[in-house]
Amino acid sequence: MVPKIKDVAKKAGVSVTTVSRVLNGEKYVKDDMKKRVQRAIEELGYAPSHIARSLVRKKTNLIGVIVPDLTSNFYSTILSSIEETASMNDYNLLVCNIIEDIDKEFKYLNVFHEMRVDGIIIMHEKINEEISSFLTKLQVPVIFSSVRPRDQRFISVIVDDYDAAYDATRFLLDLGHERIAFIGGDMRDVTSGQSRYVGYCNALMDSGKKIVHDYIRFGDYKIRSGYDMMKELLRCDPLPTAVFAVSDDMAVGAMNCISDHQLKVPDDISVIGFDGSQLTELVRPTLTSMEQPIHDMGKITVETLLGLISDDEHAATSDIILKHKLVVRNSCKKL
Repeated sequence: MVPKIKDVAKKAGVSVTTVSRVLNGEKYVKDDMKKRVQRAIEELGYAPSHIARSLVRKKTNLIGVIVPDLTSNFYSTILSSIEETASMNDYNLLVCNIIEDIDKEFKYLNVFHEMRVDGIIIMHEKINEEISSFLTKLQVPVIFSSVRPRDQRFISVIVDDYDAAYDATRFLLDLGHERIAFIGGDMRDVTSGQSRYVGYCNALMDSGKKIVHDYIRFGDYKIRSGYDMMKELLRCDPLPTAVFAVSDDMAVGAMNCISDHQLKVPDDISVIGFDGSQLTELVRPTLTSMEQPIHDMGKITVETLLGLISDDEHAATSDIILKHKLVVRNSCKKL
């Protein structure tokens, strides 16, 4: 028979309430009683029910996380930071990889509701009215990480994607490049799609350069997409001398394509990415990237959410915008 809390109480010679207080770490239990309870737990091999304790405390110490694609180096890195920070604060994660499937997201949100999560982290911005309404009805804190949804009822932890894209393009212009190609993301995404594209365009126009639409392609942030878009760009005449890809994964795909076509990075074409993921140091040449503070972003996301969960009077009430930083490596060349 699996030992129950009443068995522990009987063996320790205390009440069930006292055992419950010991399990919940309450201070108002005498040391001798605490030792008796702990000894009884050890001898019986008692394991408290997480669900039962959660019902008593009205708190599960669970955070639900919606990730659009775990194969992305960016998302896997930020998720690692989220898990680390959550664990340090005695929280566990329920991670759901939706693969850009809104129907699957709705199913997982219902699971979060059934599991009574204390809060939710979402890492994409394609939420429809039905999901937005459902999130509101859940009555648990919701925070967006690395993206800003159209629905401004929710807090986001982000960088200024427009400024970051503008600065990345400006860097290439300062190196003397004029034929700068752009591999963008999903234009349904306000943050990583539209904002980065407008930043690129405005940097060119502010420098008196024309926007050449033949040099513009849109992918899905993945390595394969970067490769395919670069293959199309290599048909342009004249060739671009530089490429700005709005994810490191697409930038690496572009570099692979350039190499497969007997051209060299950066001698023939310079490449700059966006994110600052671990890929930047793994490829050769190493990848120059507009870096988001990924680790800090994950850490601050969790800390902000915990402040909302605890109803801290100092908890954030508006978006938290972190600083981006250009990290220059070996994939860009001055003309």
